[in-house]
Amino acid sequence: MQKTRFEIILKIKRLSAGTLVASISATNEKEAAEMRKLATKTSYIGAGVGLVLFAIIGLVPGSLLGGVMGLNIAGSLFGFPVASGVLQRIIVAASMLIGVMVSGIIFVMGSAAIGWVLGTATEKLLGPEEAPVPKSADLGK
Repeated sequence: MQKTRFEIILKIKRLSAGTLVASISATNEKEAAEMRKLATKTSYIGAGVGLVLFAIIGLVPGSLLGGVMGLNIAGSLFGFPVASGVLQRIIVAASMLIGVMVSGIIFVMGSAAIGWVLGTATEKLLGPEEAPVPKSADLGK
């Protein structure tokens, strides 16, 4: 017995829209996760490189610039030259910490973003196919 077009449309409308969307997005998410493997790995590598670069060349300048900002803030609040009071020291120390954190965020996030871009570009150039994995029987030959 053939169903008319109207009956088919009625049955589709009875399904909840969420079920249709969930099943469509689940397949798309699985495919997208397969495509993002290399990009994820390269972003982790980039974050690691950024952390090393931050430790080598970003820690001292971040502390220095934060300290200078702290001295300027304390000087504008309490007058120049800055006295060695507790509140002035707290302001300078907090500014130094903020300078180090901002420097670290810039180094780590910037290099992770560069790694992600390189990984995504590599995935697009190589295509969705992955290299075949050799079987254990092939390794002995």
